[in-house]
Amino acid sequence: MARTTTKNKRCRGHQKAISKKKSRSGIESGRRNYSLYVNRVLKEVVPQKGISSRTMDIMNTMINDMFERISTEACSLMCYRKRCTLTPEDVQKAVCLLLPEKLAKYAVAFGTEAVQRYVRS
Repeated sequence: MARTTTKNKRCRGHQKAISKKKSRSGIESGRRNYSLYVNRVLKEVVPQKGISSRTMDIMNTMINDMFERISTEACSLMCYRKRCTLTPEDVQKAVCLLLPEKLAKYAVAFGTEAVQRYVRS
C-alpha cells in the first residue's frame, strides 16, 4: 500500500509545523480591541463627533481582519526567503501586496516612521 504524507510548512530551524489556530465554538480568542485607538483618532479628526457601539464593532472586526491578512502574508514571505525572523521588510512587502498602491505607500511611510520612533526611544 502506498503511504500518503502531508507536507507541512516548516521554517528553517523549527521542528513544529506552522499552522493556524482553530477557534473554539465561534469564540474570538486572542482578538484585540482597538476601540480606544479608533476613538482617539476620531477625536483628532472630528472632535465633536462620536461613534456608535455597532460601528465600533465593525471597525474592530475590520482592523483585526487586516492585521491577520498582513501577518499571514508576511509569514509566507518570511518562509519563502527561508528565514526564521520576521523583519520590517517582510511586513512592508505584505502591505504593498495587499493594499492598493496609494494606500500602501502611506501605510509604509507611517509604519517606517513608527519603527524609527520606537528604535530611538
